[in-house]
Amino acid sequence: MKVSASDKIIDGVILLLVAAASFICLVPILHLAAVSLSSNAAILSNKVTVFPVEWSTLAYEAVFKDAKMIGSLFFTILMVGLFTVICMIMTICAAYPLTKKKLRGRDFFLLVIVFTMFFSGGLIPEYLLVKMLKLTNTIWALILPGMINAFYLIILKSFFSSIPEELEESARIDGSSHFGTLFRVVLPLSLPMLATLSLFYAVGRWNGFMDALFYITNQDLYPIQLKLYQLVISNQMSDATATEGMNATAPIPESLKAASIMFATIPILLVYPWLQRYFISGIMIGAVKG
Repeated sequence: MKVSASDKIIDGVILLLVAAASFICLVPILHLAAVSLSSNAAILSNKVTVFPVEWSTLAYEAVFKDAKMIGSLFFTILMVGLFTVICMIMTICAAYPLTKKKLRGRDFFLLVIVFTMFFSGGLIPEYLLVKMLKLTNTIWALILPGMINAFYLIILKSFFSSIPEELEESARIDGSSHFGTLFRVVLPLSLPMLATLSLFYAVGRWNGFMDALFYITNQDLYPIQLKLYQLVISNQMSDATATEGMNATAPIPESLKAASIMFATIPILLVYPWLQRYFISGIMIGAVKG
């Protein structure tokens, strides 16, 4: 089919708008990267935009020499991996039974789950519960309270419900148990959605720091985002003060903060290419099947 000139113009305008929006989204990241790789003098004189000025790696050298920052990174990777696995297991175990019409009290359980999306016990009761269970200053304080996200649970339940019942009936005729049907039929068909929810869980846990701020006082258990938070609030310095104490062999706080943010952001960005195929498929399937 021949494309008219007006359609080409519209496509071109849409392409330009998308490119402009993408560039606007990238500007903050490019600016942080440029600041982290620029010299102290260039940063203090506000010469840095989206490209490094007077290339310098002092900030990254300081970050990689900080043993606590490296320790927080590895601890966060371990925590996020463990959190994602546990969350997906719990979400699957909750979502799959709720697709069964013969489950007694199914509507009541769904009502309770939806209720938690609008109402919660509050921060203080949650803190008291974590403290009473003696989970403070442990990795479990950052994992157990958020094991199941009600919204993700409903999404996965809806996806499981969209799988034809005939496939499960065929598996049962062949002698498969409920667990066998789940692992051999349902989960292989749900890989795009499982990958999408895993990515959501992982990103949410990677970016979270408020619960660590409440429950963790042991610096060895600080996640990387809490380290960044403390770095940002502890390194506030005026331009005049920074200029007076400027040392050519040491990064200024602004450069150090930018390098630390890039240091904490790049690992989670590297996960996206590995899950991109499943991620896009999961988003499309969720949009179509609801």
